[in-house]
Amino acid sequence: MGWLWAIIVGLVLGLIAKAVIPGKQHSPLWLTTICGILGAIAGNAVARGFGVEETRGIDWSRHIFQLVAAIVIVFFVDMLYTTMKRKGTQRHQRV
Repeated sequence: MGWLWAIIVGLVLGLIAKAVIPGKQHSPLWLTTICGILGAIAGNAVARGFGVEETRGIDWSRHIFQLVAAIVIVFFVDMLYTTMKRKGTQRHQRV
């Protein structure tokens, strides 16, 4: 069941990150979900580094770290995806 929650949290974090980043993102939903999962993992590691492993109730600080990490990862992965897609399109047009 842990993998299912990872996918759900990754999807939600990825979609929120896409909504926060200005402009249009061109990465597909599956890539956004993977970026959200990576953001959750990175955010948990950063929160653990700051000493926020678990608190009573809702772990707001941990969730904020996860969201910020997801925003950064989605932003850079989308830039890379867009650049790679453009290079592929240019390569096909030259032939």
